[in-house]
Amino acid sequence: MSHFKTADLCDEHSDSLQICTTEFRSYGKKKQFYGKIETVNVYEDNVLVLEAIESVPEGSVIVVNGGGSKRCALLGDRLAGIAASRKVSGLIINGCVRDSADLADMETGIFALGTNPLKSKKNGTGERGSTLHFGGVDWAPGDYVYADEDGVIISKKPLL
Repeated sequence: MSHFKTADLCDEHSDSLQICTTEFRSYGKKKQFYGKIETVNVYEDNVLVLEAIESVPEGSVIVVNGGGSKRCALLGDRLAGIAASRKVSGLIINGCVRDSADLADMETGIFALGTNPLKSKKNGTGERGSTLHFGGVDWAPGDYVYADEDGVIISKKPLL
């Protein structure tokens, strides 16, 4: 993976970027990650999150709009382990994770709003592949996302 800083990318490309206003916490071993966006829109149900983890191309970043709910976790150690083994670059979750001590050892990037030990529902509701809207930005499948300790930015074209 190329080393980058979102601050430097903003300095060079600010006129063509979207800057996410949501402050995420980092839970995975990788503190910086980037890739093509794959989207999942769910609410307190992670069946489609697993489906995405099992099927997206290597190097993708899965962006999950969980509606900002903090009532349950959309990702835990089992799903994060699958993501790491499939070389998913990272996950950005507008919701919560669990098993945070285990996630810290997973070789993938994981950004989320917080933690909750309760697992999600398993109804399979939601959708994949749609443009999401949260954090003051549009998360469109096929766009590129760059995430590090300073924040998250989105670009229509690859920057690295």
